[in-house]
Amino acid sequence: MYFPQELIDQVQQNNDIVDVINEYIPLTKKGANYVCLCPFHQDSNPSLTVSRQKQLFKCFACGEGGNVITFLQKYDAKSFVEAVQTLADRAGIKLPENYQSEYSKEKQDQKQRLIDCNIEAARYFYALLRSDDGKKGLEYFKKRELSDETMKKFGLGYSNVNGKDCIAYLKNQGFKDKEIIDAGIGVYDERNGLRAKFWNRVMFPIKNQAGKVIGFGGRVLGEGEPKYLNSPETPVFNKSTNLYAFDLAKASRSTYFILCEGYMDVIALHQAGFNMAVASLGTAFTPGQANIIRRYVKDVYLSYDSDGPGVKAAIRASKICREYGLSCKVIDMSPYKDPDEFIKALGRDEYQKRIDEAKNAFIFEIGVLRKQYDSSDPDANTRYDNEVAALLAEMKDEVQRTNYIKACAKEMGISESTLSDMVAKEAGKVRRFSEPVHEKSGIHEKKDDPNIKAQQLMLTYLAEYPSIYPQLEKIITPEDFTDETCREVAVRFFEDIKNGNASPARMVSMFEDEEIQNKVSDMFTGYLNGIEGREEKEAALVDIIYRIKANSLEEMKNSGQSVDPTLFMKKKKELIDIRRIKIQIPD
Repeated sequence: MYFPQELIDQVQQNNDIVDVINEYIPLTKKGANYVCLCPFHQDSNPSLTVSRQKQLFKCFACGEGGNVITFLQKYDAKSFVEAVQTLADRAGIKLPENYQSEYSKEKQDQKQRLIDCNIEAARYFYALLRSDDGKKGLEYFKKRELSDETMKKFGLGYSNVNGKDCIAYLKNQGFKDKEIIDAGIGVYDERNGLRAKFWNRVMFPIKNQAGKVIGFGGRVLGEGEPKYLNSPETPVFNKSTNLYAFDLAKASRSTYFILCEGYMDVIALHQAGFNMAVASLGTAFTPGQANIIRRYVKDVYLSYDSDGPGVKAAIRASKICREYGLSCKVIDMSPYKDPDEFIKALGRDEYQKRIDEAKNAFIFEIGVLRKQYDSSDPDANTRYDNEVAALLAEMKDEVQRTNYIKACAKEMGISESTLSDMVAKEAGKVRRFSEPVHEKSGIHEKKDDPNIKAQQLMLTYLAEYPSIYPQLEKIITPEDFTDETCREVAVRFFEDIKNGNASPARMVSMFEDEEIQNKVSDMFTGYLNGIEGREEKEAALVDIIYRIKANSLEEMKNSGQSVDPTLFMKKKKELIDIRRIKIQIPD
């Protein structure tokens, strides 16, 4: 622990998790909780739930979860100390510097070493491109009509055919094998030992918001797969929460960003004077990237490829933008495929005209949809109208939906009242994605150990209804929890309940390992399969207690150690008696 628990509690108590997360991602109230698109995976439906009561978040699709501190750790790639310091600053709490441990300082130093390793690799690739050994790479960039100034601006480089020299260079700079691997520049296999991840590729350094190199994209020269290779996820490089050239776009002070698919598209636009262009990093556009953009601009122009996959990607990206409150338009680049081709063929002024004429992304989407239906067929027209109404029904904001109904009615040639009625009808059919996902829902169904699941649900009950603990105190103890992590949490949580200061969020901070933090979050955010009403919950709780006690007894019997027969028979009788108990849950 880097700070005393009392200090961590103070920081958490002064930073409500709903308020903090809402500053990063727009939250929508749903029942007692709040929901949003999960920034930790490519989410298209709100999967992340935030509980104000428990001060926890949980994604029921990808499994990420934790408290307000771990949210900042995961979202902004902060260390524990950095997250606590950020929240302390937000709440106006002064942290004493002498509480920072050597371990936390070591972790921060390690992250800096990985950034330094990437920076040195970028220098090596940059120098190699401009040497005799880099002629092949330089010829490629010249063929793509990039100026020396542009290549310098983006720090473009080259990795030679075997890549061994890069590894040797980094070692000569004092970096250890593990640091080179952890930075994503080297890989290890038993046959070849440490070898370069990138070779025979032109190199595109990827920088964070502060302009520091954190990873690379590499395009193969000649034949080879994959065509583009990106750095793996590292402690300093997260593809879903970074954007290519974002540091440059941010510095442009533009009121809008142009979102592209590829590195060369971005570079071509910057060379033409459009310094607000950015691109996702070898993956589809993510909620995390939308959230980064919305901190700086309100408007996004999509400049994706004009082919089928590009159109689909643009529609998907526009939906994420809308979800994050970004106004989104689509740039028509026909008859050319991408911004790079367009700029080369028609130039800057014509591209600016296309920006000025860009179409609202939703109107663009229904225009694409219109082409799929025969306009001369009344039945086809009906299906088209219903499909547009269904898309409008997905919009949560009532004002936004009303404005889009007006615009779409005009585009479709029907009255606003007719379309409004259709949308209202479709809204009743929209699946309620933001409600808690139960085990039988299918989307994240896992074959969990039922015994561990019971132990987790026991802790969920106590987090929901701490007042029932006196009824359970003599029935179930931490020793009945056979899972090591559950038992460790139960010891502390039971004690906190007795002392009147139980906090599920505090339990997450007991552990440093991210996987265990997710597991602890599971313990306090579980759900029973469709069980509603007090009597059903009470009966289910008795079943959970029975399973925990039965499993504890079975573990005792199978432990291989000598068991006191009297103690064993006593526990067996307790198990039989559990079916007769009555636990009262408050309304």
